[in-house]
Amino acid sequence: TDQSLRRSKLQKGVMSELVSMGFHPQEEFQTQSGYHLDALVDVNGKRLGVEVDGPSHFVGRKPTGSTILKHRQVSKVDGIEVVSVPYWELNDLESSDEKQRYLRVKLGIAMTTID
Repeated sequence: TDQSLRRSKLQKGVMSELVSMGFHPQEEFQTQSGYHLDALVDVNGKRLGVEVDGPSHFVGRKPTGSTILKHRQVSKVDGIEVVSVPYWELNDLESSDEKQRYLRVKLGIAMTTID
């Protein structure tokens, strides 16, 4: 099945907010080790993987073993830090401004405009 067909509404919303913030996310990015990331973004010269993690990535509010392994492998093998965006944190945000503030914090960037 084509990966792009399986994008969730939540993931599409995050990608839309990233674009609104001035980023150019590479969606469904495949790492050299073979893992797929929901997006790869460049933040001040540093490549960050963005994973919009839905309910299947958690047992309660703890990440599953496969989710932990993927994040660790991508970080260690591919040299890409992975930023997890858990579904319940996003679901609590209503406005675009709130979502963008949240993403700025998750991505570790200042509240300034991205060039």
